[in-house]
Amino acid sequence: MHTTNDMSDSDLVAQYVQGNQQALAVLVKRFHKTFCNHAYWIVNDADVAKDIAQDSWKLIIDKVETLQKPARFKSWALRIVHRKAIDYTRNQAKQFQQNQSYKVTKSIQELPLSDTSQQKQQLKKAITELSAIQQQVIRLFYVDELSLQEISKLLNISVGTAKSRLYHAREHLKKQIKK
Repeated sequence: MHTTNDMSDSDLVAQYVQGNQQALAVLVKRFHKTFCNHAYWIVNDADVAKDIAQDSWKLIIDKVETLQKPARFKSWALRIVHRKAIDYTRNQAKQFQQNQSYKVTKSIQELPLSDTSQQKQQLKKAITELSAIQQQVIRLFYVDELSLQEISKLLNISVGTAKSRLYHAREHLKKQIKK
């Protein structure tokens, strides 16, 4: 008779579904590091990757009984890890966008204006009329003095997208100031 360490993934899944807790322990031992590595590849944070792997195991344990083809356990489970990691990055990006929108709006409202500078007033007004995304790129490029490459990494967008957002923001500002 084979020990549980020598069993295939599908046999281990079947054993676990029948109530063998040791089969689950073997699956965890076999795949936990792979799940952590896969999550890390997406989120680039070891602690977060471990948390994602742990959360994924909870879902896997709850749903393993619904798995129709136990031989595909590894790809099924990796897909769960992948989706959880992507969800995490989306939530982080959304929170970052909200925080940046707030910071951009607040910093624009706090720009010091000299009473004699009509151009500054026009510029401030024109900037507030930009979309939050364009305000963000303008601020990062001109106020924080970040390069397009740094902006793209920070916002998790391509350099071309950062360049395009900056271009359109500048064009909008030019039109507003000419008025």
